[in-house]
Amino acid sequence: MKIAGLVFSNIHDHSMPELTRMRTMASIPFACRYRLIDFALSNMVNSGITNIGVITHYNYQSLMDHIGGGKDWDLARRSGGIKILPPYIAAYENAAASKLYTSRLEALYGAQNFINRCGAEYIVLSDCDVVLNIDLNDVIEDHIRSGAFLTLVTKRMDVTDLHLANERDIAVVDENNRITEIDRYIPTAGEVDVSTNIMVLRRTDLQNALSEGLARGYNSFHLDIIGKNLSKKHFHAYRFKGWFSQIDSLGKYFSTSMQLLNTDARHCLLGNPDREIYTKIRNSAPTQYKEDAAVSNSLIADGCVIEGTVENSILFRGVHVSRGTVVRNSILLQDTYVGANVSLNCVITDKNASIRDDRVLSGHETMPFFIGKGMTV
Repeated sequence: MKIAGLVFSNIHDHSMPELTRMRTMASIPFACRYRLIDFALSNMVNSGITNIGVITHYNYQSLMDHIGGGKDWDLARRSGGIKILPPYIAAYENAAASKLYTSRLEALYGAQNFINRCGAEYIVLSDCDVVLNIDLNDVIEDHIRSGAFLTLVTKRMDVTDLHLANERDIAVVDENNRITEIDRYIPTAGEVDVSTNIMVLRRTDLQNALSEGLARGYNSFHLDIIGKNLSKKHFHAYRFKGWFSQIDSLGKYFSTSMQLLNTDARHCLLGNPDREIYTKIRNSAPTQYKEDAAVSNSLIADGCVIEGTVENSILFRGVHVSRGTVVRNSILLQDTYVGANVSLNCVITDKNASIRDDRVLSGHETMPFFIGKGMTV
């Protein structure tokens, strides 16, 4: 059975403007050494899916640098492998044909060449804003058993965990795991089935849905393709039971990252020997811990220099923490430099940020203090 994958790299960029100003959502750094797309790609590769298209929109230079030829995911292949799918723009046509896509459905319209030529029986669709480690073979088998037109992976969550979230799709699921409604209304109490935007369907069914969408002028996959066909076709929900987070704001990026300081959460996501999360390999020198360094409950990547105190924090490659500095509850991305006698609490720095001596910077876990890429404070 041949299966292909499609990954949407830019769909949710608007929810994280701080970190997507110069990159896609897919290439946002995460957990010391990974990028968010690593989870979508690894989930597919670990499930035997080796023909994958990555739909791009803009700002995808860093994404291309990260993926390269795909060898780190065993996707450097003569047949199949990984393909970057830039937005399709028709030359010498009207303005409507020359604009970039604005929705998931329009992105799929532009990827029809890949869909038509991949030769797969089933296609798995995935976003890059979800962080989870899932066996997609179970989802595909459940989809085939159900006889559904489409299977949507959902996560049962308490609404109190969603109050600070952006607008998202909620599935109403009956006792037979059949989706009866798709909504963006979040009730005030109880539990809901949150869409992870991981979907499985037959390639021919996807082709027919795209043809129908073009003919009828649809522009929303969830509200038009799914919502308007709920009474006509069988839409199935696969409830994921494992550790999951949907990153839809800077605050959620911060809290999700901080959860990985918990050993159990980190093991669920990154510690499964049968479903390893792959990423681009970089050879760096070991981290140097100087005489006055003090580190507790932190994740620190290779190539760092630690001269001060680091507590409950995540440091990416090449971070320098100078003498007398205290870093607490913070995320410092690659090659951040922190000067002497600095105090940081609930701070996120993008790559190549620089913080000069004697600065005191503090945010809150729901609204971290953010320093942009290459900025000096």
